[in-house]
Amino acid sequence: MNIVSSLGDLLRTTGFYALTINQLIMILVGLLLIWLAVKKGFEPLLLLPIGFGGILANIPIADITAPDGFLGIIYQAGIASGLFPLVIFIGVGAMTDFGPLIANPRTALLGGAAQFGIFGTLLGALALSEYAGLGFTMKDAASIAIIGGADGPTAIFLSSALSPHLLGAIAVAAYSYMALVPIIQPPIMRLLTTEKERRIEMHQLREVSQTEKIIFPLAVLLLCVLLIPQATPLIGALMFGNLIKESGVTERLSRTAQNELINIVTIFLGLAVGSKLSADEFLRPQTLGIIFLGLIAFSLGTASGIILAKLMNRFSAVPLNPLIGAAGVSAVPMAARVVNKIGLEYNSGNYLLMHAMGPNVAGVIGSAVAAGVLLALVK
Repeated sequence: MNIVSSLGDLLRTTGFYALTINQLIMILVGLLLIWLAVKKGFEPLLLLPIGFGGILANIPIADITAPDGFLGIIYQAGIASGLFPLVIFIGVGAMTDFGPLIANPRTALLGGAAQFGIFGTLLGALALSEYAGLGFTMKDAASIAIIGGADGPTAIFLSSALSPHLLGAIAVAAYSYMALVPIIQPPIMRLLTTEKERRIEMHQLREVSQTEKIIFPLAVLLLCVLLIPQATPLIGALMFGNLIKESGVTERLSRTAQNELINIVTIFLGLAVGSKLSADEFLRPQTLGIIFLGLIAFSLGTASGIILAKLMNRFSAVPLNPLIGAAGVSAVPMAARVVNKIGLEYNSGNYLLMHAMGPNVAGVIGSAVAAGVLLALVK
């Protein structure tokens, strides 16, 4: 009997004994994210560690997400503090060329227009909360709405500050829709433009001097400090990364920010986000609402940029190809590549990539500004 009792005690200490059906479902979700990253190439640098972190978070008994657990320590150090998204933004800034935006400043309006998806979805989240009983607070709605900016680090930064209990669902939705840009955007682009508009050719951009590229991040930072100080952490990190790239005197720092620094932080960021995919936090009716609203936000952002480009053409002697408005969402550079691909389908000599990079990088700035506005309004 002692042997039987001992075996029973041993069995109760195993994960198989304690595993719940909800934890099993979330382990399968983690495996799905890993499969999408490996097999389909969907945002592999983040979906793979997020998926693996999600598996770890749902292993019973281990308490790996506790404050003193492996993932808990990473989460507290980098996500709860807001550090990881800011370091990612330094790397993004170091990899970003603002030259196309400086050469054609009016494309900044397209990056701004794409942020309408964020504020439209804010209202949608509040409506779902009111009429579908999902229980979203104003902070929750703001965190969900930022998915429309198609900027993963910004979504993580804002949701960790306002609604950490929704972080897992918001991060997975944000990065999933970023990965699905080539699938989601083309139908919207074709629906809202005519074939004649898609054939519009744009002139080659002027060459931008190094002086202009150095002044730009400093000017944007100063404007941010004066107008929307709540956006300073994100804008400041982005512009610092860009300045060390464009200054020409800190090549070692620029290379480190673009490679080692951002790669190391991406690993920890993905694992920490995955820690919020535990069954008790993810398997809720709210998660479906977040995924639905994220799609609406992303679609509205795409449509808003295209519509503004069409409107600008009514008042401009030099027309824009309205397809580039779709790049106003800050999925850099994938959205710009999709614009270029669609443009070439209708005009084999119509290379729109550099023109689309203007609104694309403006969208990065716009989503950070939108996050600052939401922080100021609801925190």
